[in-house]
Amino acid sequence: MTDPYVRYEVRDGFATLTLDSPHNRNALSSRLVGELLRGLDGAAADPDVRGIVLAHTGNTFCAGADLSEAADADPAVAADDRTRVMIGVLRRLVEIPKPVIARVDGNVRAGGMGIVAACDLVVAGPASSFALTEVRIGLAPFMISLTLLPRLDPRAASRYYLTGEKFDAATATAIGLVTVTADDPAAEVARLCGELRKGAPQGLAEAKRLVNADLLAGFDASAEELARRSASFFGTPEVLEGMTAFLERRPPAWAE
Repeated sequence: MTDPYVRYEVRDGFATLTLDSPHNRNALSSRLVGELLRGLDGAAADPDVRGIVLAHTGNTFCAGADLSEAADADPAVAADDRTRVMIGVLRRLVEIPKPVIARVDGNVRAGGMGIVAACDLVVAGPASSFALTEVRIGLAPFMISLTLLPRLDPRAASRYYLTGEKFDAATATAIGLVTVTADDPAAEVARLCGELRKGAPQGLAEAKRLVNADLLAGFDASAEELARRSASFFGTPEVLEGMTAFLERRPPAWAE
């Protein structure tokens, strides 16, 4: 039997979905995304599950899109599918009627940033790092802007969207991406789960619905346009060069 890319466990009323694809730094491959969505749906349908914890193995929470998978596909055919799958993942995290906590103790890049922003609470270890690296391969953070821009301080969004530079957990907390930095993320997540357990299920669902109303409105207003813009960039010369350079571990032509 093949080991799962997303492990699912329920304990003390909380479902933990652990991203466990270390060979590609928990990149958003089609298989990982499919297992993640099934796990979220299973947790949403289970009356014994009060909330969801999204965790990871290895030193990377999520590296974003699986560029090796993207590079092997026909850009014109696959790009639209990838963007719509990403919309589906982000929207599911935002709209699921149970609180979702991200437990981050490692690196978060590109599409992984959108997933973190889609979660209701985010606990990060002090060694965690974050970056929006899309500009370095000829892209922009199209789809993940649906969850990132409502969370981030506007000046910080401008800086990190444009530079692609890495920032630490303390900075991520200061600019609104992370809820709290903790020396022991697992212990802090356990404490928060204890606080959430004091809330009634319908109260938690309605509270989340209120907080995320503007986020969901943004999906309805902008998702289609962003999907079209994102798909139109895949297959362009700059993106092909950027993705090839990334896979070959060399600077792209414009950075030499």
